[in-house]
Amino acid sequence: MANLQTATFGGGCFWCIDAAFRRVSGVEAVTSGYAGGHTDQPTYQMICRGDSGHAEVVQLQFNPDKVSFITLLEMFFTLHDPTQLNRQGNDIGTQYRSVVFYHNEQQQQQTQDYIAQLQPQLPEKIVTEISPAPSFYPAEQYHQDYFTENPNQGYCSVMIAPKVAKFESRFAAKLKN
Repeated sequence: MANLQTATFGGGCFWCIDAAFRRVSGVEAVTSGYAGGHTDQPTYQMICRGDSGHAEVVQLQFNPDKVSFITLLEMFFTLHDPTQLNRQGNDIGTQYRSVVFYHNEQQQQQTQDYIAQLQPQLPEKIVTEISPAPSFYPAEQYHQDYFTENPNQGYCSVMIAPKVAKFESRFAAKLKN
């Protein structure tokens, strides 16, 4: 088996990001969770209150021979609005911030370079946080692969399904068969 690498992204509700990345060829595992806060072993209730400091994130295990970190960054930045500070749409609070938690200096540099390249294409300033990967806490089991398990739930059908459809259309050549 190839040497897998880790990437950690936060961009609003983790259900959306999780649903998209599960479809990507070369992404071997996706775990929704929490990172970047000051509370050990946070729970979803703590995250929802917004007082833990953690962001909702997804942590990916990916095969760099099949999908590059740069490609994952491109996908991540199409899945959310990196110009919204501490929110995505109606989801408001620091737990919904745009963040890349890098796992090595190469990821840090690639993220900085990607944002510098993307910024001139956007009318507002990119506010995505770029920080070293902190402790990661997997979310409760019912959050894992939430969209697949709950496709008819209101938020899933109204918010996630259209994002996933757009994602699948844009990145069709990079998805699992």
